[in-house]
Amino acid sequence: MTDFSKILDKAKELETKMKESQENIKKLRIEGVSGSNSVKVILDGEGEMQKIQISDEILKEEKTVIEDLIVAAHNNAKIKLKTKTNEEISKTAGGFGIPGFKWPL
Repeated sequence: MTDFSKILDKAKELETKMKESQENIKKLRIEGVSGSNSVKVILDGEGEMQKIQISDEILKEEKTVIEDLIVAAHNNAKIKLKTKTNEEISKTAGGFGIPGFKWPL
């Protein structure tokens, strides 16, 4: 019976740590850039865009170029966010040996 209680204790510990990780992730602010830093996008930990910055120089470009740079900056931020999120979850779940655990994003 002690093995089962140990499993329950570990599950409770994991649940607490996962909640902490989720709160830490929500607080993240990740910057994605494109066009030699002419377009910057800031995403929060939930993937919501918080801010976009476009340099004055890039505004002289064609509309399609600007649109492509915005998409590229957003994708760059999304990749960085996914990496940072996976790192945070790995720190928490790593010690619990959960094979194949992936954070949805």
